[in-house]
Amino acid sequence: MTRVKRGNIARKRRKKILKMTQGFRGSSSTLFRTANQQNIKALSYSYRDRNKRKRDFRALWITRMNAAVRTYGISYNQFINGLKKSNMFLNRKILAQLAVRDRAAFQQLIQSTLSSLG
Repeated sequence: MTRVKRGNIARKRRKKILKMTQGFRGSSSTLFRTANQQNIKALSYSYRDRNKRKRDFRALWITRMNAAVRTYGISYNQFINGLKKSNMFLNRKILAQLAVRDRAAFQQLIQSTLSSLG
């Protein structure tokens, strides 16, 4: 069988990986083998963290709401329960934005939830 050198194809493949690892520190951006390993790791981290970002933001919104609601003497748990009982379906992102940016509207929400709790 004749020898196949793979000149162009192999070079393109290596250059693609090295281009993706530009900005990495040390040999992770210059040597192909370590760059390839770091690239695989970086891609797996980015896949994982795209889902983690959603969890982190939800936790942040809940923390902001909890802090805002406690100034009115109830807990986050009671607030969400009151919202559900009064059939107000707002997601946590919107509720957190109201808590930070529009105190008056948020206070009205709390009053309506307190009345539904009894």
